[in-house]
Amino acid sequence: GRWLNHFQPHFLPPAIFLVAGIGLVAFVVVNLLGFVLRAPSVDVEVLCASISAYLMLGLIWTMAYWLVASVTPTAFAFNTATGTKESMEGFNAFYFSFVTLSTVGYGDITPVSKVARMLAATEAMTGLLYVAVLIARLVGLYSTPKPP
Repeated sequence: GRWLNHFQPHFLPPAIFLVAGIGLVAFVVVNLLGFVLRAPSVDVEVLCASISAYLMLGLIWTMAYWLVASVTPTAFAFNTATGTKESMEGFNAFYFSFVTLSTVGYGDITPVSKVARMLAATEAMTGLLYVAVLIARLVGLYSTPKPP
């Protein structure tokens, strides 16, 4: 979608591309999780699909944070010692998303607006529940005796 801006600058607002990206990646995640949850046993494909879904969840949240910051530039505060002006785009959104998803939370980027704080809390809960529920499911499938 960003290539369109090279040919027709300002034809569509960047938020359109972020919403479309969220929808596309969410579609892939839903299908991957469906594959994992329908699997009768655990194999390499199921493990790879579950890892891919987890990483793609991080990408969905990356685009969500980028979208919030594009609508409300003061939605995030950066606690940097360098004094440089930071924005929640690209790598910063990616970094914050995966730090939040894994519940590491270094504190160098802080959600300030209500929407940003709610997204961060929801992502942290998603990360915790994903690991807990999916690992329990995979261990249950793996430990189930296979019929002869």
